[in-house]
Amino acid sequence: MKLDDVEHVTVLGAGNMGHGIAEVAALAGYDVRMRDIKAEFVEDGYEQIEWSLGKLAEKDRISEDDAEAALERVTPLVDLEEAVEDADVVIEAVPEKMEIKRDVYEELEEYAPDHTVFTSNTSSLSITDLSEVTERPERFCGMHFFNPPVRMELVEVISGAHTDEETLELIEELAEAMDKTPVRVRKDSPGFIVNRVLVPLMNEAAWIVEMGDATVAEVDSTTKFDIGLPMGAFELADQVGIDVGYHVLEYMHDQLGDAYEPCPVLVEKVEAEELGKKTGSGFYDYEDGGADVPTGEGDDDVRLRLLAVMANEVAGLVENDVADPPAIDRAVMLGAGFPDGPAKMADDAGIETLVETLEELYDRTGAARYEPEACLTDLAESGGTFHGEDEGDSEGEGDVFDFEAISVEIQDRVGHVQLSRPHRMNTISDELLEELSSAIDELEEHEEVRAILLTGEGDRAFSAGADVQSMAAGGADPIAGVELSRKGQQTFGKLEACDMPVVAGIDGYCLGGGMELATCADLRIATERSELGQPEHNLGLLPGWGGTQRLSHIVGEGRAKEIIFTAERYDAETMEEYGFLNDVVDNEEFDDRAFELAREMASGPPIAQRYTKRAMLYGREDTDAGLEIEAQAFGHLMATDDLMEGITAFMGDSEPEFEGK
Repeated sequence: MKLDDVEHVTVLGAGNMGHGIAEVAALAGYDVRMRDIKAEFVEDGYEQIEWSLGKLAEKDRISEDDAEAALERVTPLVDLEEAVEDADVVIEAVPEKMEIKRDVYEELEEYAPDHTVFTSNTSSLSITDLSEVTERPERFCGMHFFNPPVRMELVEVISGAHTDEETLELIEELAEAMDKTPVRVRKDSPGFIVNRVLVPLMNEAAWIVEMGDATVAEVDSTTKFDIGLPMGAFELADQVGIDVGYHVLEYMHDQLGDAYEPCPVLVEKVEAEELGKKTGSGFYDYEDGGADVPTGEGDDDVRLRLLAVMANEVAGLVENDVADPPAIDRAVMLGAGFPDGPAKMADDAGIETLVETLEELYDRTGAARYEPEACLTDLAESGGTFHGEDEGDSEGEGDVFDFEAISVEIQDRVGHVQLSRPHRMNTISDELLEELSSAIDELEEHEEVRAILLTGEGDRAFSAGADVQSMAAGGADPIAGVELSRKGQQTFGKLEACDMPVVAGIDGYCLGGGMELATCADLRIATERSELGQPEHNLGLLPGWGGTQRLSHIVGEGRAKEIIFTAERYDAETMEEYGFLNDVVDNEEFDDRAFELAREMASGPPIAQRYTKRAMLYGREDTDAGLEIEAQAFGHLMATDDLMEGITAFMGDSEPEFEGK
């Protein structure tokens, strides 16, 4: 079966995951039947879909017509035979218990057409074991969405021992059709990729406290601010539910051995029904303020220990051919919101250092979880890394430069710089600043590039601002704060002063440091759904990357003070009225219009553009200096080939082809 043959998708289960998956499938244009065992369950799931679609329309993520059409494509049902009678793909999302899932598949096999592909949304259970309940194990695979499915981009596509390649390719294409990013899990292995890394990390955090090596506050401060994860390890356990992580860990312990022995403190919490946020208490008390992770209490030994445990899990996945390092990094960043992938974090920390950390812990405790994987030991001994040697930068039309936090591509004389941290709303980290600075230098030197287009990956955010967690790492250090501000000012200033036109294409959130970055562009275009603002005053800060100076040059001092002092979010139409945006376009037309504008700038006279920017920039503070640059440039331009080309084209009523000579 090919993707074009898929018309009907059945989702079994109408709970949080089930109704979320059904909504995603309906938004992608599929006819969806959502089934659960009781009418009240499917009715509640249907109402949740209706509410969610309404919210998406309210926030201009989709139109009201699209919301209504998607809802009409969802049919809630209790009768299983009716739910699957013409299904092309079934996505099972019933409770995470093997016996329940087995029963579902035995009944499903009785009613589903022969051509139907079965998939399971299980987060850790064996795809092979589930497939063997059916008569079509070759057309059975895992399709693991992440919660909430409407927002989370990742889908793990898991091969069972019997799954054929055609099935895996179909489900990967289906995930892409649903606007998700599929990551192939090549071998059925407990926890797959994300949970295989994340759950042992949470377990190790508990062991650190159990062994008296650090407090909950110290571990969470390290995890959240020194490593830069979205939440502290204990904060995350409480958010997900301590029982959820514990049951996954139990399964991994049963399947993989003593290295996954649950920490006693987790057992105690589950037995006491202190499961986290949903019960009012866990590692934090949610009836008394909840999680309050302190900054500045991180511990370097804790950091190395957690990184070492993660690196060992990555090594195990690689060694057993479950996934390669790039796939592991991509999955964990998208599925768990890590600032970098665990393989890259391990490379940056030093494989040899992490192996030494594991060996010291193994000698001290004898615990199986600290025994280094052979793959990791081999890398340490050879001085290698998970990602190997970086390939050199390449140049030329369509080439992609070698960056991590951004991507750079050249097309039609436009250097397209994309902020590539969608898992973190394209927030601006120290690494991103360094890479952006290098990219500007390289593009200015590239003979094919005539204009720069700056966008953010995905449609949720151009950039939601600075990576606040990275900024908070190490606590309140005034000197570090000054240097961070200067680094951002200098990098953004380099973009502002570069000799070619710069276009900022804004789709989604453009806040804080993200708006300061857009301020350095020459032209700004945004989608109707975009929201812009400088919310720093809400944090007790001020814009520190040039916003107090550059914004007023565009919108005037009065408007700049309004935007900064109110710390409010402004819609795109208002920011166009204020003069910050040059154009606001329909959400669906954004990509084409942004490139069109950048290409238009790239076709202009390079020398004239260069001196125009310089004259205007110097003239901000000193009109006489700006006028002098203008006069000198005017004289130089009289002797250029571009001037003759422009005059010839004008006289001949044709389009000039400027070469910058």
